[in-house]
Amino acid sequence: MHALVVTLLVIVSIGLILVVLLQSGKSAGLSGAISGGAESLFGKQKARGLDLILHRITVVLAVLFIILAILVAYFEV
Repeated sequence: MHALVVTLLVIVSIGLILVVLLQSGKSAGLSGAISGGAESLFGKQKARGLDLILHRITVVLAVLFIILAILVAYFEV
């Protein structure tokens, strides 16, 4: 059982890394750092398309990663 959980943890970890790397950046350099706060405060736009899908996949994989990491620690004992 421990080997199965560790294998799933490795697969989820690789998937999480890939999904995070596929996401687009939220700012475009120094100009994005200056105006980025104003855009997020005043421009109540939701993410659309691929960014929304990648965000949701990231959340699911992060939750799976945490659960699997706890299970690995539990089965190690």
